[in-house]
Amino acid sequence: MEKSQRIAAQIYGYTVCVVAVITFLTFAVTTVNALLDKSDPIHAGWSNNQSPSLASFDNYKMDIIRSMPQNKDVNTITIPDDNSLRSMYNAAREDKIQTELHRANQSIIIGILMILITVVLFITHWKWMKRMATA
Repeated sequence: MEKSQRIAAQIYGYTVCVVAVITFLTFAVTTVNALLDKSDPIHAGWSNNQSPSLASFDNYKMDIIRSMPQNKDVNTITIPDDNSLRSMYNAAREDKIQTELHRANQSIIIGILMILITVVLFITHWKWMKRMATA
């Protein structure tokens, strides 16, 4: 009876250690990605179909002009002036930066906490397994 309990305890201990290592590696990658996103928030989460583009004011302006309704009557199309477009671009760019910085900070904090939890779990279970082996 004691032998089966000992085997079950070893399986449990090793399983927790393996899961802790896998979780550690997963959150280490997530944390590194978040740090990279934080270093360049304007390109974080970048996709090819992001519209309007925030890479530059000229790209933003062209995307806004392309998105305007294409009527045959040229007199009815109103394109915002450059000052309005620049203001819209700066607001959209700042919003994107703040959003990505928040996401990166959130991922970094969660990643660090999960890494600490997995390290503690691994160390405590590994020491417990060593004590069981010597007993």
